[in-house]
Amino acid sequence: MILRPAAALVAGLLFAPSGPVMAVSPPPVQAANGMVVTSQHLASAAGISILKAGGNAVDAAVAVGYALAVVHPCCGNLGGGGFATLDLVDGTTTFFNFREKAPLAATATMYLDDAGEVIPRLSLDGYKAVGVPGTVLGLDTMLQRYGTLSRQQVMAPVIELAEEGYVLTEGDAAILAIGTEWFETEANVAAIFLDDGAPWQQGERLVQSDLAATLKAIAADGPDVFYKGAIADAVVAASTAHGGILAKQDFADYTVVETEPVRCSYRGYEILSAPPPSSGGTIICEILNILEGYPIGELGYHSAAGIHRMTEAMRQAFVDRNSALGDPAFVENPVARLVSKDYAAAIRDGIDLEKAIKSEDLKPGVAPHEGTDTTHFSIIDKAGNAVSLTYTINAWFGARVIAGDTGFFLNDEMDDFAIKPGAANMFGLVQGSANAVAPGKRPLSSMSPTVVLEDGKPLMILGSRGGPRIITIIAQAIMNVVDHGMDIKEAVNMPRIHHQWLPDTLFVERRALSPDTVRMLTDMGHTVEERRNWGAAHAIMIGSPRTDDEGPAEPGSQARPLAAPDYRFGGSDDRNPAGAAIGH
Repeated sequence: MILRPAAALVAGLLFAPSGPVMAVSPPPVQAANGMVVTSQHLASAAGISILKAGGNAVDAAVAVGYALAVVHPCCGNLGGGGFATLDLVDGTTTFFNFREKAPLAATATMYLDDAGEVIPRLSLDGYKAVGVPGTVLGLDTMLQRYGTLSRQQVMAPVIELAEEGYVLTEGDAAILAIGTEWFETEANVAAIFLDDGAPWQQGERLVQSDLAATLKAIAADGPDVFYKGAIADAVVAASTAHGGILAKQDFADYTVVETEPVRCSYRGYEILSAPPPSSGGTIICEILNILEGYPIGELGYHSAAGIHRMTEAMRQAFVDRNSALGDPAFVENPVARLVSKDYAAAIRDGIDLEKAIKSEDLKPGVAPHEGTDTTHFSIIDKAGNAVSLTYTINAWFGARVIAGDTGFFLNDEMDDFAIKPGAANMFGLVQGSANAVAPGKRPLSSMSPTVVLEDGKPLMILGSRGGPRIITIIAQAIMNVVDHGMDIKEAVNMPRIHHQWLPDTLFVERRALSPDTVRMLTDMGHTVEERRNWGAAHAIMIGSPRTDDEGPAEPGSQARPLAAPDYRFGGSDDRNPAGAAIGH
């Protein structure tokens, strides 16, 4: 049994007592062998079944990736794309990029009218919003290179979920209910995701026979059936019939890229995360590098002083995120500079500890800057192989279309491009020409599958959904463990803040800050706006956090976890009630 000391959480004070923060949060799930944490309990169970059958973390990740397409159709997918960060016991650290690509017929002005203005929702709804999906080839490539089981073995429990159906929990039904109005506009979608025109209810069984047939075809014939065969034909035919621009060549030309993850450190811990075309790893590193120079632990969790420093670090880093990064096949990304400690120090030198910087005064080209819905799961197996994978179809249920009888939603990932540089996308991001639409280009992403290492071994495996807020969610979860001594469940459950440069607003979750803290921040020049909770982080910690009451001994020191290398602690974000951490 883990006993935590009582600790005062004094919101609104500039300085709070040091020591672990006491959060009202359930304890993490504990297991001696493997752990799977996902957005849906049946997907977690599918992953655990693979681990129990002798598969490794990669095998389990492929099973989970396909399972979420069945049991979490808002976000899990065959029709989208994503990223995965792997840390394997043989010393391999690698990153898979299976992000969607723009069709070959895409143009930089395809979402603008004759006056050069953005046509509302053209990049979000319907077939013209769809990028070439990467999930199927991404999962299969990971399996062939680093898995141990066959495609048929890892997909068997998933096909059963689609063919025989699954009973909806309250959380499952609530997510499907969000899409009711959209489902009603598409007959083939309504036939699956509405029950005689009404939303499915908790306790009812959802069967997806079309998706089962698609999964069976993939299990039998591999990605060729998706990219060169009947599935590609069905998607292209539907796209052509409904004003889209997808072509068979787009699918035949699609590729997965395996490369090195972004690396940085925070208070002695090594961080592995997503490189471009994700902005996630680079900007997480930039934020943490800036904050490493401040005694975050001693300032106290969500004190005004701590929040001010976090906000300014986020503001500065998002200038670079929105202006300097893009698909490395098309633009030069200054990653080495952005993740360097010297660059962070230069930014830190320009931060006023008593006053907020105005975003309108902070632009690309102003020194030291240079000009130029998603789901996540975390897995570790008995041997210590770790997989952090985030994939997406972008908005809820993507473009809200299903091609023919394929059974899966297609993405609306084209909205992640800067469809008009300087115009905000669905997340309010104002981006530059580095992320402009181009044929075959992958849109910039914020997905940030991350592994944190201690002495070369996994300590944390984490990621989240949430658009650009993914970046700040992951940075805060890491800080919650390292600076504030939280366990992994507390780290993902605690209230969040977010600033992304533009709009010049500090967004905070409900009850994240006390009125006194908000008043102090407002007096410093911040515009604070409370929003409903966002994101859903799913994480694993190997070993338990500090359980004594020493706290950080010196400003900037870290709360190091106790040595318990054989135990895995899973934390599924309670913002996502359908999710689950399951261990064995």
